[in-house]
Amino acid sequence: MTTARHPTTIPHGRTARRLEWPHLPPHVRALVERQCGSPVAEAVSQDAGFTPGFASVLTCDDGSRHFVKAASTRAQRMFAEAYREEARKLVALPEGAPAPRLRWLHDADDWVVLGIEHVDAHQPSRPWGQADLDACLAMTDRMAEVLTPAPAGLDASTFVADFVDWPAYWDELREAPPDLRGLREHLDGAAALAGRYAEVADGDTLVHTDIRDDNLMLAADGRVLLCDWNWPVVGAAWLDTLFLMIGPRGDGLDVEKALAAHPLTRDVPAEAVDAVLALVTGYFLRSAAQPVPSSSPYIRDAQRWQGEVCWRWLSERRGWDLGASSGRC
Repeated sequence: MTTARHPTTIPHGRTARRLEWPHLPPHVRALVERQCGSPVAEAVSQDAGFTPGFASVLTCDDGSRHFVKAASTRAQRMFAEAYREEARKLVALPEGAPAPRLRWLHDADDWVVLGIEHVDAHQPSRPWGQADLDACLAMTDRMAEVLTPAPAGLDASTFVADFVDWPAYWDELREAPPDLRGLREHLDGAAALAGRYAEVADGDTLVHTDIRDDNLMLAADGRVLLCDWNWPVVGAAWLDTLFLMIGPRGDGLDVEKALAAHPLTRDVPAEAVDAVLALVTGYFLRSAAQPVPSSSPYIRDAQRWQGEVCWRWLSERRGWDLGASSGRC
């Protein structure tokens, strides 16, 4: 069974505006080649995602392949710090975590450069297909087992603490509500739900929180890996499984059936799911209204799409009638 697909014009797989190999300073290219052990013959930029840092698959003269990320601490300070955090987290993740391994790190000379295990893999197709969703859902189940309790040494915050400001985003939306069917009528109900997130999202599992198609790798050897471990937090084991379903829901898959069947979500109270859905809906809709950064031209479109998907999903789950109202969805 499928649900109504929510159309999008976002160019999936081509959303990033990244530094490319010729843009790196000569001394950075030289250190990368030293770490790789061979001159770089080809660099293919990985243009999914929404950040401008360098992220390329490098093929060297000796035939080896490497995945390298880099950002300048002067020109791209926020992204360099994110890469620095990613390196810290990759080192601390246990062996069974579904993440590519960090091979080497350079953090000097105004640059943060990561050499990460290259994996022969592809991202889930868009629109999402059921087989890809099933494979990723199996991964979240295994991931929760490996990451419960949260590994020592990660120095991760909690979901409750990190997301404490998000319920207030509904107050901002109240001042300037997006043009969505039913939003004005049910905004107070959604805000009240979001305000309850701390009651339901606590836990002792390390959760990624940014699990979507551009961060997933379906490997040729059958593994499913998750990238960009910049800011994981400690929370309820079912959170990543719920976040994973936002994209498939928007692409028309029956995620309610998956929620009811998956080991991590089938026993979670409906009110708990709705509270977290309301929380992230407010975040996406509020973020979509912010100015578009020149370094990431599609991020607001992506946030708006996710916000609309979550709003329709939450409204359906709550039984809110959206049919008589004006608005986009």
